[in-house]
Amino acid sequence: MTAPRTVRVLSPGYGTTVQDLGRPGWAALGVSPSGAADRPALRLANRLVGNDEDAAGLECLLGGLVLAFDHHTTVALAGAPCPARAGGREAGPYAPIRLAPGEELHLGTAPAGLRVYLAVRGGLDVAPVLGSRSTDTLSGLGPARLGTGDVLPVGRPPAAPPAADLAPQRPLPAEPVLRVVPGPRDDWFTPDALARLCAEPWTVTDRSDRIGMRLAGPVLERSRPGELLSEGTVAGALQVPPAGRPILFLADHPVTGGYPVIAVVHQDDLPLAAQVRPGNTLRFQAI
Repeated sequence: MTAPRTVRVLSPGYGTTVQDLGRPGWAALGVSPSGAADRPALRLANRLVGNDEDAAGLECLLGGLVLAFDHHTTVALAGAPCPARAGGREAGPYAPIRLAPGEELHLGTAPAGLRVYLAVRGGLDVAPVLGSRSTDTLSGLGPARLGTGDVLPVGRPPAAPPAADLAPQRPLPAEPVLRVVPGPRDDWFTPDALARLCAEPWTVTDRSDRIGMRLAGPVLERSRPGELLSEGTVAGALQVPPAGRPILFLADHPVTGGYPVIAVVHQDDLPLAAQVRPGNTLRFQAI
C-alpha cells in the first residue's frame, strides 16, 4: 500500500487559502462561484507541474508561506512574481521546482502584484464541497484558511511529465486599466458619473479582500434617491454605496446586492484586478 503524500504547513503566510477554479452554478442557493481570484495564474501553475488546470492549489498574499514535503514532488509558482528557496536552493516563479522528501519551500515577498499561486503535482486532495475544493471566505464553505501545523493531502501525480519547463510572463502594469461595460444601473447616477469613473485614478484601500475591493477616489453622485431592491450580482460588478465610492466585487462576492451597480468590469480583466495591492491605483475604461 502506498503511503499518503502530504504537505505540512510550517508558516501559513497571510490569508493563504486552498483554491481551484470554483463552484459555479449554485447562485440560486446563495453560493458564489469563489475559486482563484486570478484564475489564469492558477491554471498556469497547474500546467507547469503537469496537473489538470482545475486542480486545487494555494493562493496566498504577497508570499511568506513555508511548506515541508514528505515525498518527491514538483511545484510551481505563478501570479505575483514571488522569489523562493526550495531545499535551500534559489527558485522563482513560472517554472517547475523539484523537491525531495524532507525539503522545505520558503516563499519570499513578491516585489509586485498581490496574489501568489502554488501548484503541487497531483493537486491538493482536500475534501470537495459542492464540487469544489475552494475556500469561500464569505460563506465559509471549503477548508479553513491555512494555519501552522496543518497537513494537506496531495493527490496521485499525473502519468505524463510536465510539458514545459519555463513560461515567462509579462510584468504586471504599475497602474492597470480595467475595461468596464456601463450599467445595469448607471441611470441611478448623474450624467457625468460614468465619465468621472473612467477619468480619475482609483486607489485600492486596505479594506479589500477576496469578497471585494473598496476604492478611494471621487464621489459618484446619484441622480435619484431611495433604495434599490436587492438583485443579482456578478464578479466584476462596481456597486456604489451611498457614500459614492465603488466596491469592485471579486471571487467571493455576495450573489445579491442592494446598491446600484454603475458598471461591470470585463471578466477578462478580473485577474489583473486581483493583483492590485492596497495603496496602488487603477483606472477604468468604458467599452
